[in-house]
Amino acid sequence: MISTNRMADLLIDVADTLVSDFDIIDFLHNLAVHASELTGSPAVGLLLSDLSGGLDQVAASSEDAQTLELLQLQHSEGPCVECYRTGRAVIEEDLAGAQERWPNFAPRAVAAGISKVHAFPMRLRDDVIGALNVFGRPGDVMGPDDVRLVQSLADFATIAILQERALSRAESLSEQLQFALNSRIVIEQAKGAVARSLGIGVDEAFDILRSHARRTQQRLTELARAVVIDRDVMETLRPAQS
Repeated sequence: MISTNRMADLLIDVADTLVSDFDIIDFLHNLAVHASELTGSPAVGLLLSDLSGGLDQVAASSEDAQTLELLQLQHSEGPCVECYRTGRAVIEEDLAGAQERWPNFAPRAVAAGISKVHAFPMRLRDDVIGALNVFGRPGDVMGPDDVRLVQSLADFATIAILQERALSRAESLSEQLQFALNSRIVIEQAKGAVARSLGIGVDEAFDILRSHARRTQQRLTELARAVVIDRDVMETLRPAQS
């Protein structure tokens, strides 16, 4: 079970991103990483609803998690999709036996070494805005305490996003979420550009972007857009490699 001190550190770190003009992408990525660390999961991802009521991938603890989430979106099936549609948690302890349930997602996930999954709804009463997926390997176990903790993180994220809408008042929830989805596209482009330029993996490229944004007190989305538009900005990222 997670210690009281570790839980306090987690809440402080996550809450630290909840400033008046907080960066949704950075906040949700932070949440996914913490969920991965606390559960020992190799991959945690989040899907949020868009303007049309569909789903888009907005945050993941790793590229593997992102691939698994995109696979669900590509085929409109999988635990996170089902969780969002029903508004209820989806638990599957044997993905190898779930090929009838998710004929496209299940075999691909198993081939990637994933044997189980637990999807948590991001909801407040009747308002479901997305889902959080925790993937597991053979031997991984999520106990009742882990389940309650991750659902609490999902609830925390939901409240933070809904609260941001209430505070801004000028934007509807759909507009706020759409901005997050558009920001994710720019950040993906910047990750690829940094990875190619510095000859590193995309996970490391994202860490460099995120660290530089925090160090220079920029919004992650603004830095990503600058990297995509202005090649000279790339040079400011190189010292982070030393």
